[in-house]
Amino acid sequence: MRARRAAVVMTVGAGVLLVTLRRRRPRAQALRGSFANGMQYVVVGGGPKRMLFIMGGPGSALPSEREARMMAGSAAPYVADGYTVWAVTRRRDMSAGATIADMAADYADAIENDLGGRVDVVVAEELGGMIGLQLAADRPDLMDFLALVRTAWRVSEWGRETDGSFGEALGAGRYAEAGATALQEVVPGPPWAWLRRLLGPLVGRWLASRPYNLPDVLVETRAELAFDGRELCPRIDVPVILIAGTNDRVFAWDDVEETARLIPDCTLTRYEGTNGIRTASSPRVPRDVLAFIHRALRTR
Repeated sequence: MRARRAAVVMTVGAGVLLVTLRRRRPRAQALRGSFANGMQYVVVGGGPKRMLFIMGGPGSALPSEREARMMAGSAAPYVADGYTVWAVTRRRDMSAGATIADMAADYADAIENDLGGRVDVVVAEELGGMIGLQLAADRPDLMDFLALVRTAWRVSEWGRETDGSFGEALGAGRYAEAGATALQEVVPGPPWAWLRRLLGPLVGRWLASRPYNLPDVLVETRAELAFDGRELCPRIDVPVILIAGTNDRVFAWDDVEETARLIPDCTLTRYEGTNGIRTASSPRVPRDVLAFIHRALRTR
C-alpha cells in the first residue's frame, strides 16, 4: 500500500518516511546501503536511540538519491529527539510462498545482526504495520515501543480487491493498469473510471521508474491478502500506539478498533474524517508518536 499511495500522491520523497517525517526542517545526511540478508536501507541521523521504519507495500523500494536527500530534510522531528532512523526494505528474492511471518523474521534478523540487537521503537505502516504486529508478537524482546500507522489485523474487502489488483498488475509489469488501480483511492467509483484510465499511464511511468523487484511485489501482495492478525494481537507485550483515520477504505475503522482492543497495551489515536492517504502523510504523526513515547517513559 505504500507503493500505491506513493503512486497516487506522486511524491518522490514519500517512498519510506512520508508517514512519519516533515519537510520544512534542516537536512541531515541520508546514507544508503544493504544488510547481509539482502534488505536495503536508508539511514538518517546519528543519535543514540534507534528507530526502525517498516515501509508499506505491496512492493518496497529504496528512494533514489534525490529522494533520500528530501527524506533526510524531513527527518528532523526524530533526529532532533535523538534518533537514528533506519528505513528498511523487505529482503530481495523472497520465496514464492513467503508470509508476513517470514518477512517479520527477516526484520528480526536485521535488528539482531545489524541494528545492535534491539531498537527503541518500530514505526510500521500499512502492510509494514502487519509485519510490525507479527514482529512484536513473535519478538517483543527486540523493541521497546511499536507505532502502527494506518493498519489493522486485516485489510478491508475494498482494500483486498484494490490492493490485490494493484499488486498483481505491478508484479506482472502492467504499469499503466497498476497506475489506474492506484488512483481508486483518490477518485473511486465508476463515474471516475475515465480519469483513472487517462492518468493511469502517467502514474505507471512513475511506478516503472521505481527499483521494485517485481516477483517480490507479487509475494507481498499475496502475503498481505492472506494475513489474519487477530490471534497475534493479544500476544504483543510492548506498548503500542495505533494511528488511523476514520475514513480509511483500506483499513476499516471497525477493524482498527478491534485491533486496538485486542492488544493489551494500546493507545488508539483517531484522525477524525481522514482517509488513509491524509492519515499516513499527516504532519501530526511524528508528533503523536514522540508524545506517546515520552508519556510512556515518564510513567515507567
